[in-house]
Amino acid sequence: MKTLIKLEELMMLALGIFMFGLLGYQWWWFLVLILAPDIGMAGYLFGNKTGAMTYNLFHHKGLAIILYFAGMYFSSPIVQLIGVIIFSHAALDRALGYGLKYNKGFKYTHLGEIGNKNG
Repeated sequence: MKTLIKLEELMMLALGIFMFGLLGYQWWWFLVLILAPDIGMAGYLFGNKTGAMTYNLFHHKGLAIILYFAGMYFSSPIVQLIGVIIFSHAALDRALGYGLKYNKGFKYTHLGEIGNKNG
């Protein structure tokens, strides 16, 4: 099942890359911005609960899709770009085994415990 989930996430990353290509930005922007959502980890400076909340906000594909469509509706390519970057980054993270976080600590995710070979 883990392999199937990783393949699905890789296909979502491919979709994100495709959608980025439709926006007309230079490709180097994708490479520069792909790690930007990890700024959400800064919330862990204020504890596990705040960290999980900010991390999950910056890695939520639903929010990414809303931002992308809002950017389309309001003709704002920058908002679309933010949506694509969040979506693509979240897919990459999940393909690598980094899921949405639980309040008890960074390594506890909806995909299992990070670093646990059984998780």
